Amino acid sequence: MEKIIFVYNADSGLFNSLTDTAHKLLSPGTYSCNLCAITFGSFGMKKDWKEFLKSINLPMEFLHRNELKKIYGISNINLPAILIKEENEPKLWINSESINLCKSIDDLKQLITSKLQIEKL
Repeated sequence: MEKIIFVYNADSGLFNSLTDTAHKLLSPGTYSCNLCAITFGSFGMKKDWKEFLKSINLPMEFLHRNELKKIYGISNINLPAILIKEENEPKLWINSESINLCKSIDDLKQLITSKLQIEKL
């Protein structure tokens, strides 16, 4: 595994970021990116999520859906998603259904930790 790629179900850019923040605050139940909702607060990435990411000790990349298409030419997967890059090719590692079942950072951390343990076997 060369890299973990986290892909948000949102587009990049200042306007999109402001719109997403407002959406999360005003109508969190209808927000379309559970990865964003769980790992980001109103003022950026949550501290315990940052600490967890450091503990993984693998290169990581964080992309929005428009960046995924631009950089890797991928647009045919449901988002949010977590991909891994192996042999210079990104492939789906954790799908949107699994991410959307997570209700907290702890749920997401457990999901990723269990996948990492399987990869090491």
